[in-house]
Amino acid sequence: MKLSEIGEFGLIGQIRSSFPAPEGVEGIGDDCAVIPQQAGMEMLVSTDMLMEGAHFLLEDVPAYKLGWKSAAVNFSDIAAMGGDPVGSFLAFALPKCLPDGWVEEFMRGYGDISRHYGFPLLGGDTTSSPDRLSICVTVLGQAPRGRSLRRSKAQVGDLVCVTGTLGDSAGGLDVVLNSRERDSDAEHLLARHYMPSPRMAEGQALASTEGVHAMMDVSDGIASDLRHIMEESGVGARVDVASLPVSDALIRFCGRYGLDIFRLATGGGEDYELLFTMSPDAKPGIDYTIIGEITDGIELVWNGSEHDYSGFRHF
Repeated sequence: MKLSEIGEFGLIGQIRSSFPAPEGVEGIGDDCAVIPQQAGMEMLVSTDMLMEGAHFLLEDVPAYKLGWKSAAVNFSDIAAMGGDPVGSFLAFALPKCLPDGWVEEFMRGYGDISRHYGFPLLGGDTTSSPDRLSICVTVLGQAPRGRSLRRSKAQVGDLVCVTGTLGDSAGGLDVVLNSRERDSDAEHLLARHYMPSPRMAEGQALASTEGVHAMMDVSDGIASDLRHIMEESGVGARVDVASLPVSDALIRFCGRYGLDIFRLATGGGEDYELLFTMSPDAKPGIDYTIIGEITDGIELVWNGSEHDYSGFRHF
């Protein structure tokens, strides 16, 4: 059905019926959501925007996958603090050019990942846009008071570690921007780009592990994100480039097109893996890769490469 036929309140009604609030919570329907607070807990809040043309190409990404990703990039922020899910708020400005059924598919993707990770949609806003699609998601989580992981607690001698593999999302973006052949490797990279998996369970495990000191998610590439940890903690770092975890699909893809795999792995961004530091004797009980060490000083040294890698910058 066309947006002009549904209308704003009809659309809100459809969304409300698809996202019932959990017991004890007042969600969509009033001016504000009402969320009970638990004693001994602290609230985690994060907001991200996705703009057509800057973060995605509307003609390439399916509505379902964009709905999934819009939620995923925010859920990842709660994972990066080691938090538990509470809920999310979605606001979007919709252009009239969207095809029939697009919003329903977007909300289906948003709903599937929300239910998978336990983030109920509790409210938001809708409006029209003269030309481009704009999406803004605010997400809420919680953690025991004083137990959420920050960027500012890295210690000299800590190991620098990451979950998963790096650079796949950047490879997927290269597929889109350069119209690469969409073989099985390219499809793997596109899936990582359009449908990232927030590391919620890993984040919670790390937050409960003695000796894990600092953490954040990899949104702009470790070349930028590790520097954020360094700046907030007042430390330096060494990264062993040969230790960076990369997928077989990315290795084959970069070999096929002559791309620098380490530039994608360090600076491509949007991997939404967890980057964390921990003491050498910590035992977090998850899969991870040690890629370096926190050092005394302010420098970021790339062992095994002459390049000084940099991550994505918005401005």
